[in-house]
Amino acid sequence: MRYPKRIGLLATAVMMVATTVVACGGDEGGNASAPKAPADIPALTKDPLTLSFIWFDWPPAKALEAFANAEYTKERSNVTVKVNVVPNANWHDAMFTQFAARKTDFDIPILDSQHIGEAVTNGNILDITDFVKKNIDVSAYNPYLLAAYGQFPQAETGQRDENASLYGLPLLGDTWTMIYRKDLIGDTPPATWDEMIAAAQKCQTENPGVSGLAFHQANGSDAAAVTYNTVNGVYGGNLWDSKARKIEGVINDAAGQEAMDVLVNKMKPLTAAGSGNWFIDEVNAAVAQGKACIAFNWIAASGGLLDPEQSTLGKTREEILGKLGFATLPKQKTDLVPLGGMGMHVSAYSSPEKQAEALNFMKWFEQADIQKKWAAAGGVPARTDALSSPEFLNAGPFNKVYADSVSRMRDMWNVPEYARLIDIENTNVNAALNGAKPPKDALNDIAKEQQAVLDSAGKKGGGGL
Repeated sequence: MRYPKRIGLLATAVMMVATTVVACGGDEGGNASAPKAPADIPALTKDPLTLSFIWFDWPPAKALEAFANAEYTKERSNVTVKVNVVPNANWHDAMFTQFAARKTDFDIPILDSQHIGEAVTNGNILDITDFVKKNIDVSAYNPYLLAAYGQFPQAETGQRDENASLYGLPLLGDTWTMIYRKDLIGDTPPATWDEMIAAAQKCQTENPGVSGLAFHQANGSDAAAVTYNTVNGVYGGNLWDSKARKIEGVINDAAGQEAMDVLVNKMKPLTAAGSGNWFIDEVNAAVAQGKACIAFNWIAASGGLLDPEQSTLGKTREEILGKLGFATLPKQKTDLVPLGGMGMHVSAYSSPEKQAEALNFMKWFEQADIQKKWAAAGGVPARTDALSSPEFLNAGPFNKVYADSVSRMRDMWNVPEYARLIDIENTNVNAALNGAKPPKDALNDIAKEQQAVLDSAGKKGGGGL
């Protein structure tokens, strides 16, 4: 990295960053470590500055930009926050193409938890361990959320390794909620996965034109894969043995095969014709149009369901809530739910002034009062005190679902090879859901192809289950 010459305190601050940011990226083998951020935030510029994020296009991105420009500018009036968005399917490549060029037009990349390993091993984001120790009260968070959104190597699901480095901080928590038609299946949500399927079948039979289920099936982003992984978890399966780096014989064991059978042969028949490539927006549309008895979607994407302008279920929010219920996912052999959400990180290729501003923003954002304001603005915070606050719990009917789900979360593989692993799983699950491949063959192909990716990589240091 090159640093412009400055004088006075800013020059000293730039030198602090320059001496710590010693690596600008990985070599061709991807073996470089991430450059380190200083423990103390360098002096901030008084000149006009635009702090740029990159995320995918969905409501929380718009909420973040509006919130930051309304609240952060009270502290930093010379700063404008811009959240640049791309289609979800292009999100990973939009960031990592720029990372590969060693030049980014964003300062704070918002990474999925599974992107961290790739970014760290290539030296694309700052190691903020020392900064966190000096500026962030880590005791205010569920340890797993800190691990999921910032730690590498990743720990086993539900654990944080306090000796591991941190490369990010939580921006938005998330998980799936079960959305159900109270007016069609009753006020009490199904308690088990089998009961849910039975209720969806009964509702579909009794209500022509309404599908029993709506869920993600698309071969893009992580859509179909998260759906299978969720069913795999509740039926007692595992995605891999992280310590042995073994997938074949784990994901496609008896529990994994049962989960694939449930998904393809019991759940898929209850979905709408032509839903084989549905993702977030299509599921929400089916719910809003009254075309689904039970649906599954990310909590952070569910706010629009209560908007009368987008819904046929009522002319007011209260009328809609008279028909829609939001619940934690049903249990079966386990109570696992998918970890969603993302962390915020600092680009190794931003200017020193913008890296300093990014660190300052992160410190500001993680304060207790700001996290509660973020919750009231529609965000899903990670601090425990914010999750239990009235500001969060009263902001939406699905927020308590998230608070009740944190202890049940399970992530995927947090390894540099994530992008290849998710592509394999998405492609094969989507093929099984659309009748292009028998479900057993699809799962066995996932296991074989993913194992080949791990074996060819020959690298240690991942996590999740």
